[in-house]
Amino acid sequence: MVLPAEEGLLITSSLRVLVATAVPVERDAVAGAFPGPLREVPLPGATLHEVPGGPDLLAAGVGPARAAASTATALTAAALAGRPYGLVVCAGIAGGFPPDAPVASLVVADEITAADLGAETDGGFLPVTELGFGTVTHRPPAGLVREAAAATGARAGTVLTVSTVTGTAAGAARLRSRHPRALAEAMEGFGVAEAAATHGVPALELRAVSNPVGPRDRAAWRIGDALTALTEGFGKLSPVLQSWNPA
Repeated sequence: MVLPAEEGLLITSSLRVLVATAVPVERDAVAGAFPGPLREVPLPGATLHEVPGGPDLLAAGVGPARAAASTATALTAAALAGRPYGLVVCAGIAGGFPPDAPVASLVVADEITAADLGAETDGGFLPVTELGFGTVTHRPPAGLVREAAAATGARAGTVLTVSTVTGTAAGAARLRSRHPRALAEAMEGFGVAEAAATHGVPALELRAVSNPVGPRDRAAWRIGDALTALTEGFGKLSPVLQSWNPA
């Protein structure tokens, strides 16, 4: 990453940041926070976009499995090239749980949780950890979460990863009952965090809310507003990422 400095000088940061979104429109919203054109770098099954003076961007695909595979590919390629990443950020739009995460607001995850990884039983849902294996939650560095929230105005809390988007009020209520600190749901964060953890790299998740979690009312969606909020949020987050020291 290259840091802007006074009098047109450039300072090189040793921390390389990878930002993984689901789809290109989210990637482009993040890129909008940085000047200069994107440079494409082909990877097996994916394309990396380098941002002058900013992080590397990856449209990793929809869903936790595809996002994990694409993110792992980018992390492996960087490591083999001797230029490993020091932080992975999952970013994009998401459904928000009202009233805590209203439409067009930002949320930053202090817990990235797989909400539907487990088993349904007569007594309710059991996460995979209660079945005796695996993990369901990754926790980003607490200090980085605090700095990100302060810089962007985002609210910090749990961001859920689901493989099936919630489309009913009853489904939203069940999720909130199991995860009372949940602010938002999306489909990639846990997969991105799993890939990062495999490489020993910390992960962060920043989301802009485009719609309430619950009944699918497309007329109430504000995707454009959420993408604008994502661009503005990354503009404020960038100095935090540039100055963050994982040590």
